[in-house]
Amino acid sequence: MAANRTILLLSVGHGCVDVYQGAVAALVPFFVAERAYGYAAASGIVLAASLLSSVAQPLFGALTDRRALPWLLPVSTVVGGLGVAASGLGGSYGLTLVCVAVSGVGVAAYHPESARVARIASRGSHTSMGWFSLGGNLGFAAAPLLVTAAVSGGDLRWTPVLVLPALAGSVLCLPVLRVLTDRAAPGTASSSLPEVADDVRSFVKLSVAVAARSVAFMGLGTFVALYARQRTGGGTAAGTAALTVLYLGGAVGTVLGGRLAARWDRVTVVRGAYLAGVLAVAGVVLVPGPSLYGCVALASGCLYVPFSLQVTLGQDYLPSRVGTASGVTLGLAVSVGGIAGPLIGTLADATSLRTALAPLVLMPAVSYLMARTLPEPPVHRLAAPPAVRLRQA
Repeated sequence: MAANRTILLLSVGHGCVDVYQGAVAALVPFFVAERAYGYAAASGIVLAASLLSSVAQPLFGALTDRRALPWLLPVSTVVGGLGVAASGLGGSYGLTLVCVAVSGVGVAAYHPESARVARIASRGSHTSMGWFSLGGNLGFAAAPLLVTAAVSGGDLRWTPVLVLPALAGSVLCLPVLRVLTDRAAPGTASSSLPEVADDVRSFVKLSVAVAARSVAFMGLGTFVALYARQRTGGGTAAGTAALTVLYLGGAVGTVLGGRLAARWDRVTVVRGAYLAGVLAVAGVVLVPGPSLYGCVALASGCLYVPFSLQVTLGQDYLPSRVGTASGVTLGLAVSVGGIAGPLIGTLADATSLRTALAPLVLMPAVSYLMARTLPEPPVHRLAAPPAVRLRQA
């Protein structure tokens, strides 16, 4: 199978998985409407999906650094889908938290291995990794539409329909698995990586930047649907539109990031995007009326221009621990922001949603300060571990 076809399949599969990260936030307005949850309780649902995922992704990354686990791709896709599909079936808040937490673990298991396989298949190409990341962004963007189509016509008992993308994604993984050879003698991934010193200090700075970016994006993702309804005076459709714009803006930003990195180096692009993100997020919080949607699109683009670039930067800062780097920069980048959700929700319950969202303006500034002193690392050509070598076309 040609490498570009492998990237395409991985990209589409990535989208099928990341539907479930977007679906949790997209379900929040329906939980609020049907079960009368407050802001803090609603954000706790996002936290449940994010917390275990945040802890588990680096652990799965470390595990895949020791041994290739390609079977994780279809299995984790199904687990992620089943958790969200079951989340609307019980009226118990605790059961809902357990279901979305299970989904979060499935998402956590998927990202490190898929990112490593994608990096091997792309031969270190920023553009190819951008397409891989784009698949996830499109999955995010599709989530509000899929959730609305499944739930708004009835009630939360229709959430089992949302398992369909997981089933499709798991099937799409199978051709990729068929081109991975498990016939080589067992060995570790790290033994076939180039012996280059890890730049741990730069990786830690990058991780802080990734975490701050995640707080900003997940904070917007959790509450922008409710906030758009307040600021525009619209109904559920107004909120769904804002969430869709947020996720589509991320898709555009990811593609733009890869193109900009071809002209300038990755760190320069990352710095500029975060600096522009400060103004864009401020616009979301402060601009009233329909203009809010333009600010949401701009903020999302600025926050996602660095997305795929952070993945390859992390891999190049830690060339001997690619799975761990991928687990932090690709997985943790999305999930850790959910941990701040309950704080935002509690503040919103005590004051107003606008006041609670205001601190998000500081997050891109923190990311910029962390990226300001990052060096541009050399691009390491990562060798596939013995159990993950791709057949050439």
